[in-house]
Amino acid sequence: MSHSIYFNLMINSDKVSVYSAVSEPEHLINWWPLKCTGIPKKGETYNFNFTDEYDWYAEVKSVKQQKHIHYKMTKSDVDWNSTTFGFDLEEKGNDICLKFFHKGWPKCNTHFKHSSYCWAMLLKGLKDYVEKGIIVPFKDRE
Repeated sequence: MSHSIYFNLMINSDKVSVYSAVSEPEHLINWWPLKCTGIPKKGETYNFNFTDEYDWYAEVKSVKQQKHIHYKMTKSDVDWNSTTFGFDLEEKGNDICLKFFHKGWPKCNTHFKHSSYCWAMLLKGLKDYVEKGIIVPFKDRE
């Protein structure tokens, strides 16, 4: 049995801005990793660098511009290696409903629970970044 994290959040913005924030390295670094490289294209590799110790990689498993991007971890922490995470975008009036998932966790352990909390905090940072242009310095992110 595997475990999953799910969050839906409303972002008062347009699809282009939200999609860019979850798929383009120059935007990802404003709310998630310290450094990032990658191209939002199926089969491409992303590098999510948090520190020298946490220098992780993922492959783009599925992508449709301004609709969704899904990543499969390929080199990361042992708990993350079996996981996929992604962002699905749906227009709801003047807002975008961002549907986030992080699936395939092997155990409901301390790391899973901590990561769930961190994703909630980071997604709040994503919302603030897209809606208000707020960038939380990397050292202050959860």
